[in-house]
Amino acid sequence: MGPYEEAHAGKGELVTREVVLGVAQLGPVGRHEPRADVTERLLTLLRQGAERGCDLVAFPELALTSFFPRWFIEDGDELNFYYETEMPGPDTKPLFDEALRLGVGFGLGYAELTPDGRRYNSYVLVERDGSVVANFRKVHIPGHSEHEPWRRFQHLERRYFASGPDGFGVWDAFGGKVGMAICNDRRWSETYRVMGLKGAELILIGYNTPLHYAPDPVQSPLGAFHNHLVMQAGAYQNGTWVAGIAKGGCEEGVDSLAQSAVYAPSGQIVAQAVTDRDELVSVCCDLDMCHTYKETVFNFGLYREPHHYAVIAAPKGGGPDAGRAGDGADGAGGGADGAGDGADGAGGGAGDAGGAADDAGETVAASADVEG
Repeated sequence: MGPYEEAHAGKGELVTREVVLGVAQLGPVGRHEPRADVTERLLTLLRQGAERGCDLVAFPELALTSFFPRWFIEDGDELNFYYETEMPGPDTKPLFDEALRLGVGFGLGYAELTPDGRRYNSYVLVERDGSVVANFRKVHIPGHSEHEPWRRFQHLERRYFASGPDGFGVWDAFGGKVGMAICNDRRWSETYRVMGLKGAELILIGYNTPLHYAPDPVQSPLGAFHNHLVMQAGAYQNGTWVAGIAKGGCEEGVDSLAQSAVYAPSGQIVAQAVTDRDELVSVCCDLDMCHTYKETVFNFGLYREPHHYAVIAAPKGGGPDAGRAGDGADGAGGGADGAGDGADGAGGGAGDAGGAADDAGETVAASADVEG
């Protein structure tokens, strides 16, 4: 139970395990569209959520601006325009105030510029009383870091954002355990499994995904299929609700995937947007449904064999034999599954640290790219 539930339970109010979730898809945001105008669009969707009885309204990745990594920007002031130096700031404070007035929480994707000059692709989770639950920073950064003029548009996330240093967390909020991920994070099974091991019951994933995939256009027609595939699998294999929230439509000449959706712990799509514009889709998520899967087919404590998974946490570039010695060394811990899970969690932390160090020393090839 999170702080919000504790406060209201003390007043004799019923605390349920159902969360009415609003998935607030956005249509295109113009390159020069004022933040105040975008915030008004968000407020409209938040109010629609309140009318439908939503507890939580989730917005997309980089919701406040156009998707600026599609441009090679050399001017520092122009680049800084797209980042938030505080959250809430002058343009986003009305959203926090309205959340408090309506009693509706929200999740919001934005570009974060920290006081020490670090740049992250971030997502903030806000409770129904306007308090910040947590701030997540995108882990898997796609795209490239140098200008590639041959492209129809750029995908310069690796130039404009660092990988989030904190990994994937799960927080007590909205009567359950809530996690966050952003765009390319959704393509990696480890994203869901780390949160699944921490007990996630609802995962919010905002995205901006162009329909044209420059490194291999053959994959372009499969964009919508791959989008649903990874989130359905992540939901089912970890017994959790997943919400995918798009900024879609044709933005500054680039067609982007819409199809925002909510996925049940069964892996089924239970609701989906039907436009590529601003649209709210609402679903009542029974968090207790998660345990139908967490306590049966995906009972981690009973069925996982983490002593066989060491290669997953090995540093990048280790090759197919990476972690083989770890498999043997960890075998002694594998007999007691609960102890093995604990050892696996500790190993995952070390792997994360190793990955961070590896990232810091890596030179990204200009041709390297993955989907957003």
